[in-house]
Amino acid sequence: MNKKILSIIGFMLSGLGAFATTPVYLDESQPLEDRVEDALSRMTLREKINIIHAQSKFSAPGVPRLGIAEIWCTDGPMGVRPEVLWDEWEQAGWTNDSCTAFPSLTALAATWNPDMALLYGKSIGEEARFRNKSVLLGPGINVYRTPLNGRNFEYMGEDPYLISRMVVPYVQGVQSNGVAACVKHFALNNNEINRHTSNPIVDDRTLYEIYLPGFKAAATEGDAWSFMGGYNLFRGEHASYNPILMNQILKGEWDWDGTVISDWGAVHDTKTAVTGGLDMEFGSWTDGLSNGASNAYDNYFFANPYLEGIQNGTYSEDELNDKVRRVLRLTFRTAMNKNRPYGSMGSDEHIQAARQIGEEGVVLLKNDNNLLPIDTNKHKKIAVIGENAIKKMTVGGGSSSLKARYELTPLEGIKNRFGNEAEIVYARGYVGDPSGEYNGVSTGQDLTDNRSPEELTAEAIQVAKDADIVLFIGGLNKSNHQDAEDSDRETMALPYGQDELIMELSKANPNLVVVNISGTGVAMPWVNSVPSILQGWYLGSETGNALASVLAGDANPSGKLPYTYYASLDQVGAHKLGEYPGHKSIDALGNEVMDMPYNEGIYVGYRFIDKNKLKPTFPFGHGLSYTTFAYGDATSPKIFAKGDDKIEVLVPVTNTGDRKGKETVQLYVRDVKSSVDRPVKELKRFKKVELNPGETKDVSFELDRDALSYFDADKHEWVMEPGEFEILIGSSSSDIRSKTKFKAE
Repeated sequence: MNKKILSIIGFMLSGLGAFATTPVYLDESQPLEDRVEDALSRMTLREKINIIHAQSKFSAPGVPRLGIAEIWCTDGPMGVRPEVLWDEWEQAGWTNDSCTAFPSLTALAATWNPDMALLYGKSIGEEARFRNKSVLLGPGINVYRTPLNGRNFEYMGEDPYLISRMVVPYVQGVQSNGVAACVKHFALNNNEINRHTSNPIVDDRTLYEIYLPGFKAAATEGDAWSFMGGYNLFRGEHASYNPILMNQILKGEWDWDGTVISDWGAVHDTKTAVTGGLDMEFGSWTDGLSNGASNAYDNYFFANPYLEGIQNGTYSEDELNDKVRRVLRLTFRTAMNKNRPYGSMGSDEHIQAARQIGEEGVVLLKNDNNLLPIDTNKHKKIAVIGENAIKKMTVGGGSSSLKARYELTPLEGIKNRFGNEAEIVYARGYVGDPSGEYNGVSTGQDLTDNRSPEELTAEAIQVAKDADIVLFIGGLNKSNHQDAEDSDRETMALPYGQDELIMELSKANPNLVVVNISGTGVAMPWVNSVPSILQGWYLGSETGNALASVLAGDANPSGKLPYTYYASLDQVGAHKLGEYPGHKSIDALGNEVMDMPYNEGIYVGYRFIDKNKLKPTFPFGHGLSYTTFAYGDATSPKIFAKGDDKIEVLVPVTNTGDRKGKETVQLYVRDVKSSVDRPVKELKRFKKVELNPGETKDVSFELDRDALSYFDADKHEWVMEPGEFEILIGSSSSDIRSKTKFKAE
């Protein structure tokens, strides 16, 4: 045997010897930080650079030499996105990547039920795990500042406390599958128009009281393993690598050890991204891809430019090592977690979860004369009118677009539920968006209808006149300038002449139910002419069954609005006081940005409504039931003594109707006399209880001092002033049923 062969054998044996015992980084019994440090010590500079940027549209390469796995991301947050080609947005053409479509996150927030959030996260996490994804790009929890935001349907409403209580179990449910939740878009991504240049101008008190609590809860209570920055700027720097948001707050004040992932194409510069707290760069239209270069991903800002900067001394390897540590933690928690369950896709359990969440999220806004639930003994002929009764909604809207395993339309669900008991007739009423395709995914529908608006209206009115009850199913869709990424709505009005059609239908038949399908609030100029109104959201695969169940009374509606249903934009602080969508400005680098002053400050949503004594169409927290609930007197200790950490507030609630039902009891706090300007009241606790007819339960809340505090920007800390506080217990922010007071020392 010649010396060359012996040398090769010797090299191979030496390599085997090096792995004779399991390296620390591969040994899952070892502490996580020990594994991270061991892996880091074995990596070359090039390998460190490689793992902090993409190798394809949705993946990063890991370290093949060391057996460190790739990271694969998938869009959410309402279903697992279908596979696309390696370098392009076009579909990969898989036949086994159809998912369960879950309800929109506004629908989830409307359940006001953290148990539903946990079920949601666990279910979607199982689907992501089954597809072997490491990161689910969601949930989105940006605050609903304006009803015009095109992505409101992806978020969890207007109130920071409600958002914080719903996001934590969602994150925990996802991550129980060994899949990282990627909480987005941190922070102040509250509009889609000018989203790449929008520069919110927000004071610290507003930032900490309104726009950060949900993210803080996700990071510190939910232990989210990754965050995504926004496209927008904050105080002149892009959010994805904003030193205040990422370094000072997220990684500093909150002591968070997870991974900051850029939004796709949100990185614009190597130097500021390196120092601003970004850990992983993903993209679409960044330099490498737009130029069509060979090995395009090597041209990313976190690729060759960063490597060269370290080699020439521009950047320190210490900064790089911190990023690599965070990516390694993410990898060991997800792709290299041998104990994570296998997951499942499109299971019966997921279908049931989607339906249950949908049923519990539907909000009964109005029900005069108890028109609902539908009584087929009286209503033998049911007219269903409106394009949204037949239009599939899981496709479109931007990155949340899905290829659903199936989607049951409202009309199909109504026929399934009532078809044996009543005659069902349908009329289109209006033509909105007849298409059914987005980014290569098709619903298989072609809703083209060449009849004139006059013909469609005439048919709808005649059908309504001949029916015992009319279900108008309309609202918005996922088209541009409606509920869609990258564009905001242009008006609160319903599109396609629906407002006029609804008024005509109300004249044709007094037994009119309007089911509004949307992820955000709409103007309702016809609200006083329509006896029954349901907020139906986008409910995913089980849309038809969930809606029909509520219409029939099989499910007693228990949803509550997670945001204020404004009558007009004059009731919205962002529009009444602000400059939405901002004004053009030139930043320090000579770039054009859109400065957007948040002049309403902490007065977002019902806080603005209360301060200005306005009457919205429907208030925050509103939602009716097919039964009724009575509230007794709330009680609390008279003194919140200095040595006490918390006090208990009790209120008895009774089901005074003849159906089992769920009521969300809401607790608001008012500082009776404060040295600073504070809202009239703020949501600080809520609890959903189920009661049989005639049953009474004592609903208990624990209040700590944090619930009584405001953020003092000068001291940069939360402050509770001693004095008198009032507790307001309500069924909504405007329907206060009981009050109690105490003095905090």
